Amino acid sequence: MKKPKWVVAKEQGKKAEARETLWLFGLHAVRDALRNPTREKLTLMVTPNAQAKLEDAIAASGMTPEVVDPRRFKPPIDAGSVHQGAVLEVKPLNWGRLEDVCIGPAAPRVILLDRVTDPHNVGAILRSAEVLGAVAVVGTRHHSAPETGALAKTASGALERQPYLRVRNLADAIRALQDMGYMVLGLDGEGAQTIEAAVDGKQDRPVALVLGAEGPGLREKTRETVDALVRIDAAGAFGSLNVSNAAAIGLYASLTH
Repeated sequence: MKKPKWVVAKEQGKKAEARETLWLFGLHAVRDALRNPTREKLTLMVTPNAQAKLEDAIAASGMTPEVVDPRRFKPPIDAGSVHQGAVLEVKPLNWGRLEDVCIGPAAPRVILLDRVTDPHNVGAILRSAEVLGAVAVVGTRHHSAPETGALAKTASGALERQPYLRVRNLADAIRALQDMGYMVLGLDGEGAQTIEAAVDGKQDRPVALVLGAEGPGLREKTRETVDALVRIDAAGAFGSLNVSNAAAIGLYASLTH
């Protein structure tokens, strides 16, 4: 019996995921991946200078690096990437299910990203999320930045420690968090209240902040699904914040007011 097209497509997708690898580059990203026992590591290429700087991390990983003369160091990454003489081929991380990761400690915080595709923005958001104690950053499988070397380098090691989940449907993820007791707030310049006002007296509740891409902002479906639209007050009548800055400020405001 011939398999339905959707079954074939699903099986092909799973096979593609199993084959998927990425190349991390730069000393910080490579060092932290080498030290991450949950990261599946495949190939390590270093210059002698980078090998010396990564000596402890390489030893901890148990890997045998391919040591390459700097003049012949041509790893399979974008030519403009600043690799600092170290690249590492890895499998993407699997952080598990949203419901398991986001159960978290008392009053957890989560950041959700609605079509934020720039890996540098997502990398910066992961750094802020780690520093400020968010239990997860959540994007979508399509129309969001996947794990890449550029994202990992901008995250400066946070990608190895900060859960970064990619879900099939953002509205479903929002509803799942709401069912878990989260107050889900969408950041929007036209929001009726500030983040501080929305969480006033409710800091002990789980809170999720949803941020949209610069320009388009939140999609209409997202705006309809969140509990409230909130804003970050500006000191003057100037332009909006970069999405990574907004994520950091919003997360801090949800924690400290």
